[in-house]
Amino acid sequence: MAISSPPNLASLASLEMAGNAGRIREVVRLGHPVLRERAQEVPPERFGTRKLRELALDLVRTMHAASGVGLAAPQIAVGWRVFAYYVPADYGEDVPPRVLVNPVLTPLDQRQEEDWEGCLSIPGLRGLVPRYLRVGVKAQNLEGEVVEFEASGFHARVIQHEYDHLDGVVFLDRMRSLASLSFESEWERFAQKSET
Repeated sequence: MAISSPPNLASLASLEMAGNAGRIREVVRLGHPVLRERAQEVPPERFGTRKLRELALDLVRTMHAASGVGLAAPQIAVGWRVFAYYVPADYGEDVPPRVLVNPVLTPLDQRQEEDWEGCLSIPGLRGLVPRYLRVGVKAQNLEGEVVEFEASGFHARVIQHEYDHLDGVVFLDRMRSLASLSFESEWERFAQKSET
Protein backbone atom coordinates (compact mmCIF):
# COMPACT_ATOMS: atom_id res chain seq x y z
CA MET A 1 0.00 0.00 0.00
CA ALA A 2 1.56 3.23 -1.19
CA ILE A 3 1.25 6.69 0.25
CA SER A 4 2.30 9.98 -1.22
CA SER A 5 3.23 12.14 1.75
CA PRO A 6 4.58 15.66 2.05
CA PRO A 7 8.37 15.93 2.13
CA ASN A 8 8.46 17.23 5.71
CA LEU A 9 6.50 14.76 7.84
CA ALA A 10 7.01 16.93 10.92
CA SER A 11 4.82 19.57 9.28
CA LEU A 12 1.94 17.10 9.60
CA ALA A 13 2.12 17.51 13.36
CA SER A 14 3.49 14.00 13.62
CA LEU A 15 3.63 13.29 17.32
CA GLU A 16 5.90 10.51 18.48
CA MET A 17 5.17 10.28 22.15
CA ALA A 18 8.16 10.70 24.43
CA GLY A 19 7.60 10.03 28.08
CA ASN A 20 4.18 10.77 29.52
CA ALA A 21 3.24 13.89 27.55
CA GLY A 22 -0.49 14.55 27.54
CA ARG A 23 -3.26 13.37 29.82
CA ILE A 24 -5.38 10.26 29.53
CA ARG A 25 -8.92 11.51 29.00
CA GLU A 26 -12.26 9.72 29.32
CA VAL A 27 -13.50 8.33 26.01
CA VAL A 28 -17.22 9.09 25.77
CA ARG A 29 -19.53 6.36 24.53
CA LEU A 30 -22.41 6.24 22.09
CA GLY A 31 -25.30 8.12 23.66
CA HIS A 32 -23.21 11.16 24.59
CA PRO A 33 -24.63 14.02 22.47
CA VAL A 34 -21.21 15.25 21.24
CA LEU A 35 -20.80 12.04 19.22
CA ARG A 36 -23.82 12.97 17.08
CA GLU A 37 -22.96 16.63 16.50
CA ARG A 38 -20.87 18.16 13.73
CA ALA A 39 -17.65 19.41 15.31
CA GLN A 40 -16.63 23.04 14.75
CA GLU A 41 -13.66 24.17 12.70
CA VAL A 42 -10.64 25.17 14.75
CA PRO A 43 -10.46 28.97 14.29
CA PRO A 44 -7.24 30.67 13.10
CA GLU A 45 -6.52 32.22 16.51
CA ARG A 46 -6.25 28.75 18.10
CA PHE A 47 -3.37 27.54 15.93
CA GLY A 48 0.02 27.47 17.64
CA THR A 49 -1.58 27.76 21.09
CA ARG A 50 -0.86 25.67 24.14
CA LYS A 51 -4.51 24.63 24.27
CA LEU A 52 -4.41 23.04 20.80
CA ARG A 53 -1.03 21.36 21.50
CA GLU A 54 -2.37 19.94 24.78
CA LEU A 55 -5.46 18.62 23.00
CA ALA A 56 -3.22 16.91 20.43
CA LEU A 57 -1.06 15.29 23.12
CA ASP A 58 -4.15 14.21 25.09
CA LEU A 59 -5.64 12.60 21.97
CA VAL A 60 -2.47 10.64 21.23
CA ARG A 61 -1.91 9.52 24.81
CA THR A 62 -5.56 8.54 25.30
CA MET A 63 -5.57 6.68 21.96
CA HIS A 64 -2.54 4.63 22.99
CA ALA A 65 -3.86 4.01 26.52
CA ALA A 66 -7.11 2.67 25.05
CA SER A 67 -5.24 0.49 22.51
CA GLY A 68 -6.79 2.33 19.58
CA VAL A 69 -5.36 3.38 16.23
CA GLY A 70 -7.37 6.60 16.05
CA LEU A 71 -9.24 9.03 18.27
CA ALA A 72 -11.24 12.14 17.35
CA ALA A 73 -11.70 15.15 19.61
CA PRO A 74 -15.48 14.54 19.93
CA GLN A 75 -14.65 11.15 21.49
CA ILE A 76 -13.15 13.01 24.45
CA ALA A 77 -16.09 15.46 24.47
CA VAL A 78 -14.27 18.26 22.62
CA GLY A 79 -16.31 19.57 19.69
CA TRP A 80 -13.39 20.57 17.44
CA ARG A 81 -12.46 19.14 14.04
CA VAL A 82 -9.29 17.43 15.21
CA PHE A 83 -8.23 13.80 15.29
CA ALA A 84 -5.17 11.69 16.04
CA TYR A 85 -4.25 8.39 14.44
CA TYR A 86 -1.41 6.08 13.56
CA VAL A 87 -0.86 2.96 11.45
CA PRO A 88 1.05 0.07 13.06
CA ALA A 89 3.77 -1.53 10.91
CA ASP A 90 1.94 -4.87 10.89
CA TYR A 91 -0.76 -3.27 8.70
CA GLY A 92 1.71 -2.91 5.82
CA GLU A 93 2.73 0.65 6.52
CA ASP A 94 4.33 2.31 9.53
CA VAL A 95 2.77 5.73 10.13
CA PRO A 96 3.73 7.35 13.45
CA PRO A 97 1.09 9.19 15.50
CA ARG A 98 -0.27 12.23 13.66
CA VAL A 99 -2.79 14.90 14.46
CA LEU A 100 -4.88 16.47 11.69
CA VAL A 101 -6.85 19.70 12.16
CA ASN A 102 -9.82 20.79 10.02
CA PRO A 103 -9.31 17.91 7.57
CA VAL A 104 -11.09 17.54 4.23
CA LEU A 105 -11.20 14.13 2.53
CA THR A 106 -11.65 13.44 -1.17
CA PRO A 107 -12.15 9.92 -2.57
CA LEU A 108 -9.51 9.33 -5.27
CA ASP A 109 -11.63 6.67 -6.96
CA GLN A 110 -15.02 5.15 -6.30
CA ARG A 111 -13.82 1.67 -5.33
CA GLN A 112 -14.76 0.58 -1.83
CA GLU A 113 -13.95 -2.42 0.31
CA GLU A 114 -15.74 -3.84 3.33
CA ASP A 115 -13.61 -4.71 6.33
CA TRP A 116 -14.02 -5.08 10.08
CA GLU A 117 -14.09 -2.01 12.29
CA GLY A 118 -14.58 -1.31 15.96
CA CYS A 119 -14.73 1.96 17.87
CA LEU A 120 -13.49 3.11 21.26
CA SER A 121 -16.84 4.90 21.74
CA ILE A 122 -18.78 1.71 20.97
CA PRO A 123 -16.73 -0.76 23.01
CA GLY A 124 -17.08 -4.48 22.48
CA LEU A 125 -18.68 -4.44 19.01
CA ARG A 126 -17.32 -4.95 15.49
CA GLY A 127 -18.92 -4.86 12.07
CA LEU A 128 -18.17 -4.86 8.36
CA VAL A 129 -17.91 -1.28 7.05
CA PRO A 130 -17.39 -0.15 3.43
CA ARG A 131 -14.67 2.46 2.92
CA TYR A 132 -12.97 4.06 -0.06
CA LEU A 133 -9.68 2.35 -0.91
CA ARG A 134 -7.86 5.65 -1.58
CA VAL A 135 -8.45 9.16 -0.27
CA GLY A 136 -6.78 12.53 -0.66
CA VAL A 137 -6.34 14.43 2.60
CA LYS A 138 -6.02 18.17 2.99
CA ALA A 139 -5.68 19.44 6.56
CA GLN A 140 -3.78 21.80 8.81
CA ASN A 141 -1.12 21.02 11.37
CA LEU A 142 -1.03 22.46 14.89
CA GLU A 143 0.60 25.65 13.61
CA GLY A 144 -2.07 26.16 10.93
CA GLU A 145 0.10 25.14 7.96
CA VAL A 146 -1.74 23.32 5.17
CA VAL A 147 -0.66 19.75 4.52
CA GLU A 148 -1.81 17.40 1.77
CA PHE A 149 -1.21 13.69 1.19
CA GLU A 150 -2.82 10.51 -0.11
CA ALA A 151 -3.71 7.45 1.93
CA SER A 152 -4.71 3.97 0.82
CA GLY A 153 -5.72 0.65 2.36
CA PHE A 154 -5.86 0.49 6.16
CA HIS A 155 -4.36 3.98 6.38
CA ALA A 156 -7.31 5.37 4.38
CA ARG A 157 -9.78 3.34 6.46
CA VAL A 158 -8.54 4.76 9.77
CA ILE A 159 -8.65 8.33 8.45
CA GLN A 160 -12.21 7.90 7.12
CA HIS A 161 -13.38 6.39 10.43
CA GLU A 162 -11.97 9.30 12.46
CA TYR A 163 -13.18 11.89 9.95
CA ASP A 164 -16.71 10.51 10.33
CA HIS A 165 -16.58 11.31 14.06
CA LEU A 166 -16.11 14.98 13.15
CA ASP A 167 -19.48 14.88 11.37
CA GLY A 168 -21.34 13.00 14.11
CA VAL A 169 -21.21 9.68 12.21
CA VAL A 170 -20.23 6.34 13.77
CA PHE A 171 -19.27 3.13 11.97
CA LEU A 172 -22.71 1.61 12.62
CA ASP A 173 -24.19 4.28 10.32
CA ARG A 174 -21.92 3.16 7.46
CA MET A 175 -22.66 -0.56 7.66
CA ARG A 176 -24.62 -1.90 4.68
CA SER A 177 -26.15 -4.59 6.89
CA LEU A 178 -26.21 -5.13 10.62
CA ALA A 179 -25.96 -8.90 10.01
CA SER A 180 -22.18 -8.79 10.58
CA LEU A 181 -22.43 -6.81 13.84
CA SER A 182 -20.70 -8.94 16.47
CA PHE A 183 -19.49 -8.76 20.02
CA GLU A 184 -15.70 -8.85 19.96
CA SER A 185 -15.53 -12.15 21.86
CA GLU A 186 -17.76 -13.85 19.27
CA TRP A 187 -15.96 -12.09 16.42
CA GLU A 188 -12.67 -13.53 17.65
CA ARG A 189 -14.21 -17.02 17.95
CA PHE A 190 -16.20 -17.15 14.72
CA ALA A 191 -15.99 -14.27 12.22
CA GLN A 192 -12.23 -13.73 12.32
CA LYS A 193 -11.51 -17.48 12.04
CA SER A 194 -13.85 -17.92 9.08
CA GLU A 195 -11.74 -15.45 7.06
CA THR A 196 -8.51 -17.47 7.40
